[in-house]
Amino acid sequence: MSGAPVDLSFKQISNLVDAWTETPSSSLRPIKRNSELKYSSRALRLNNNNITDLYGLQKTITHFLAEPSQLAWLDLSFNKISHIDQVFCELSELRVLYLHGNSIFVQSEVDRLGVLPHLHTITLHGNLIENNKAYRDRVISALPRLKSMDFSAVTRQERVLANIWHHCNNRSSNKEALQ
Repeated sequence: MSGAPVDLSFKQISNLVDAWTETPSSSLRPIKRNSELKYSSRALRLNNNNITDLYGLQKTITHFLAEPSQLAWLDLSFNKISHIDQVFCELSELRVLYLHGNSIFVQSEVDRLGVLPHLHTITLHGNLIENNKAYRDRVISALPRLKSMDFSAVTRQERVLANIWHHCNNRSSNKEALQ
């Protein structure tokens, strides 16, 4: 079961519950549907909409996908999302997450995604967190299984530097806690 993505991009969706009334865009590869008319896909595109929060994400995934627990690729790029919600942590099979072009501003929220055992690709560029000097080191440190970040491969050297960055910052945090 790995058909074409269920494509709900460019639908002017502002609320995920509104997505339920939308018909996915057709692609060159038709998506198979089961007897419940759910799509046999592991990918969902919700990019280029006006989504501000992720309330109802799990229900939206369940509404469209025949096997929602198998979601592997989620594109929420170019929306108006400002937080990395805890709901992502429920997507245990997620491998690719596109969040670029949003309004995410709390870099520590990226740490939440560290519980996703298969996450290997993420995009976060075009968010306010990108302005942080240690942006790339912090994300690579928080997500040790990353192979690609912002459409660029994560190198062995970057992983080493991110690890050093992590240890240095934890040491200074621990010193502050002791004082």
